[in-house]
Amino acid sequence: MIENTILSNLVFNEDYCRKVIPFIKDEYFTGTGSKIVFSIISEYVDKYDALPTAEVLSIEVDQREDLNESSYKEVNSIISSLVSEECNFDWIVETTEKWCQERAVYIALMESVKIADGNDSKQDKGAIPHILSQALSVCFDSHVGHDYIDDALDRYDYYHRDEEKIPFDLEFFNKITKGGLHRKSLNVALAGTGVGKSLFMCHVAASCLLQGKNVLYITMEMAEERIAERIDANLLNINIKDLASLPKVMFENKVNRLASKTQGKLIIKEYPTASAHVGHFKSLLSDLALKRSIKPDIIFVDYLNICASQRYKGSIVNSYTYVKAIAEELRGLACEHDVPIVSATQTTRAGYGSSDVDLTDTSESFGLPATADLMFALISTEELEGMNQIMVKQLKNRYHDPTMNKRFCLGIDRAKMKLYDVEQSAQKDLVDSGQDHGDEEEKIDLVKRFQNKKTLATLSYD
Repeated sequence: MIENTILSNLVFNEDYCRKVIPFIKDEYFTGTGSKIVFSIISEYVDKYDALPTAEVLSIEVDQREDLNESSYKEVNSIISSLVSEECNFDWIVETTEKWCQERAVYIALMESVKIADGNDSKQDKGAIPHILSQALSVCFDSHVGHDYIDDALDRYDYYHRDEEKIPFDLEFFNKITKGGLHRKSLNVALAGTGVGKSLFMCHVAASCLLQGKNVLYITMEMAEERIAERIDANLLNINIKDLASLPKVMFENKVNRLASKTQGKLIIKEYPTASAHVGHFKSLLSDLALKRSIKPDIIFVDYLNICASQRYKGSIVNSYTYVKAIAEELRGLACEHDVPIVSATQTTRAGYGSSDVDLTDTSESFGLPATADLMFALISTEELEGMNQIMVKQLKNRYHDPTMNKRFCLGIDRAKMKLYDVEQSAQKDLVDSGQDHGDEEEKIDLVKRFQNKKTLATLSYD
C-alpha cells in the first residue's frame, strides 16, 4: 500500500517528488514491478527535469525489451493504479522517510547475514559494521544551501557564536589558530627526518587527553607500543630511557593517578606502512563506536605520506596526484566526522638542512599545502638544539593572518617527549614574526642575520 502511494505521489505531486526522489533507491521496493516503475520515473525526472505522466510511463514500458509477459502485465497494472491522492505533505514525506529507513535497515541485515554465512565472495565480516552504519544513517536532508538574504540573521548569530575548538597547551599555537584546532580541518606539520614530527603529535595527543578529549592516534611508522612509550614519557614526566627500569607498582600508580585526572580515552592503532587508507580509518571509527562507544574528538595520522589512497588503490599515478588525493581524503574524513585531523609530511632533500623551510620544500606533492587548513614547518639546527629549542614557521593558515607570529620558538625536551613555552625574549628578535622590528634598514639587517645559521643563537636570545 505504501509503495503504491509513494509511486502515485512521485507522478502527481511535484513538490513531493523533488523532495524525496534523491533519497529513494529502487532496491527499497519489494516487488519487481514497483522497482521498474520507480526506475522509469527516476530516469525521466533526472533526464527531463519534469514529472512523467501515466501515459509516458506506459510508452516507456512498451519500449523496453527486457520484460517478460508476466513482468509487463505487472508493471502496467501498477501504472494503471496510480492516482492523484490528496495527502498532507509533511505526513507523506515523514512516512516515506520512515519507510526508506526501515527498508535500508532490513536490506543491510539481510546482506550482513549473507556475509556472516560466507555466501558473499566480495565482502568479509569486517564490512558488516559499515553496512549497518550506512543503513542507520538514512535520512532526508532538507538543507539545500545558505540563502544569503533569508538566512542573514542566522549568519549574524554564526559570527558571534563561539566555535568549539581544541586548544593547545602552547601559547603561540593558540595565538595563530585563534584559540585552538577547528573541527573539520586538516593540520599538517612539515619537518625533516628526526626533527620532531612524531614528538609534536604525541605531545598534542597527550595534551588533548588531559583535557578530557577522546583521541585516536593512527600510526603507520612506529609500533603502537612505541607511540604509547613516547606518550608515557610525556604524561608521566619520566625520561623515556628510564621507563623500562621503572618498578611496575610505581608505573601502575602513575597511570592510575593520570586516569583519575581525565575522562578521555586515547586509542593507538597501528597499520602497516602504505597499506591503510581512509576506508580503513572509517571502518575503525565504526568499530570504536560499536564496540567501545568511543567517538574521537581529534585524530592523529602519523604520517600522511605513508598512507594509501582509497581513490587510487592499485593504480599507478604520479606522487603529486597520489599525495594530494590522500590529503583530500583525510580532509573529507575530518569533515564527515566533524573532527580536526593532525598529520605530518617530510621536507625535500633541499629543505632538510634549511633554516628557513618554505612551502616549496614540501616533499612529493605541492597539492598537499593546497588542501591543508594549517601548515607549519618545524625547524631544528645545531644552535637551536643547543638551547633545547625548536622553531615553528607558519606556511599556510586559514584560521588567522599567517604574517602574525610567522615564526616563533618552543622549548623541547626530547628525553620526555615534551614541548613547552619559552620566555618572550626568545621570540622578539625572530625575523618576520609579526612584531614591530623598527625601520626598514633594521628589518633588512635582521633578514640577512637570520639567513646565516651561525647567528641563529643571537637571533633567538637578545
